[in-house]
Amino acid sequence: MTISEVQDKIIEEFSFFDDWMDKYNLLIEMGKDLPPIDPKYKVKDYLIEGCQSKVWLRPEYNGNVICFTADSDAIITRGIVSLLIKVLSGHTPQEIITAELYFIDRIGLRQNLSPTRSNGLLSMVRQMKLYAMAYDARQKIN
Repeated sequence: MTISEVQDKIIEEFSFFDDWMDKYNLLIEMGKDLPPIDPKYKVKDYLIEGCQSKVWLRPEYNGNVICFTADSDAIITRGIVSLLIKVLSGHTPQEIITAELYFIDRIGLRQNLSPTRSNGLLSMVRQMKLYAMAYDARQKIN
């Protein structure tokens, strides 16, 4: 499934709810479904700077696609990172780098987050794209 197709599916899932409390509950449920990150990766090297909550994000690159695992100590943030993983994980570095993440605004996520959570969201996106850029650069060197 392409990044756009995954985003469209998420937009459709969130469109079933009019009330943001219901959308928050969906986000929380998505966070609960996020597979746990191995505790050995809950270290400073994988901690995302700029998030109010603690968020650990670990990329794994198999030479073709990047798969992300993550965790957070906050339930809403865990849901947010699970959405980002759903959209970006399993894609090539180039696909991740060039992805326009339109679902964030279309589901109203950015508008319904506190300023600190919104900054955290941007930090998560930036970190995922930075990992993709690093793997892309490494691939071009080798």
